Amino acid sequence: MSKLKSKDIAGKTFFVRIDLNVDAASPADMFRLDAIIPTFKLLLRSGARIVTASHRGRPETYSTAESLAVFAPLISKRVGADVDFISAYRIGAAVKAIRASDASIILMENMRFFRGETENDPSFARALASCADMYVNDAFPVSHRKAASVSAITKFLPSYAGLRVESELCHLDAAMKRVKHPFTLVIGGAKTSDKIGVIDYFKNKADAILLGGGPANTFFAAKGVSVGSSLYDEGAVKIAKKNLLLGSLYLPSDTITSSGKILDVGLKTSNEYRKIILASNSVVWNGPLGLFQKERFARGTLAMWRAVMELAKRKPDALIVIGGGETVASMALLKTRRKLPENIFISTGGGAMLEYLSGKKLPGISALQNAK
Repeated sequence: MSKLKSKDIAGKTFFVRIDLNVDAASPADMFRLDAIIPTFKLLLRSGARIVTASHRGRPETYSTAESLAVFAPLISKRVGADVDFISAYRIGAAVKAIRASDASIILMENMRFFRGETENDPSFARALASCADMYVNDAFPVSHRKAASVSAITKFLPSYAGLRVESELCHLDAAMKRVKHPFTLVIGGAKTSDKIGVIDYFKNKADAILLGGGPANTFFAAKGVSVGSSLYDEGAVKIAKKNLLLGSLYLPSDTITSSGKILDVGLKTSNEYRKIILASNSVVWNGPLGLFQKERFARGTLAMWRAVMELAKRKPDALIVIGGGETVASMALLKTRRKLPENIFISTGGGAMLEYLSGKKLPGISALQNAK
């Protein structure tokens, strides 16, 4: 989209897919909304009209709690323009309301309230496309899903990546192909199965792979170490065993436990991991190292944030990519409103980031590449 000229944008209606699958009441969750505002501002500045859409949650039918109505004033405040919210969640009524509106920005209701969205239904996608002249995907976090408003719609409109998606791909490509060594991969969080692929992809590229959270517990279990009632992925133990002998793999040397559960890495591990990060020239981090929502178990994750911030300051040329919803939320542990250093890139993707870093093709991105 960045290559489009103003004359190509002026007077056109753009269907812009964004990601608002967040808690509107949480300031930490507003990162995903703020990330797509530059795309909106560029289109409006160039004289375009915007129809925008997102999903939220996994509703099977209409739910007030998962409506997107709350986001209309939030978008309006950020872009300085009125936003017309279309409450209809039957496609015929929604299209009719969109055509009747003269607002510069129109926000549709939760895409998953509509029949055909999750099935990637071409008929539903065609109806969405009838509301616009061009399509923009600025929803990187959902680009690993086949959904009508992400994938099938590209068959009916000239389609482009939004500014945020362009930035995501640029930084993640750099992490995959142009890393500077020493290169450190930090993997934590609750899930393990979707992160094994990242470990496998980088096992011969990373100089150090630091584990915490569920992935560390899963590798502990693979070693035969008792993890009690800790969170781990039994289904991933077999795969973890194949990677136990990696010389670059680091497991916590001490942990903090409660009620038989490993809930954070210990001070010794935090210090060991910090030294490795500070010696790095590239860092990719996905997933907190502990149950950071509780202060007692937040120290390991906070130590990682302080380490990457210190690395960014010491080495302005260092490549630092951080992603995952929980990881981004844990940034609040820093308790600072200072702007992040320019060499730290925060990805809006969780699963999408992991799949892309695993070398997988993302349906939403492939759809743009194959668009009409």
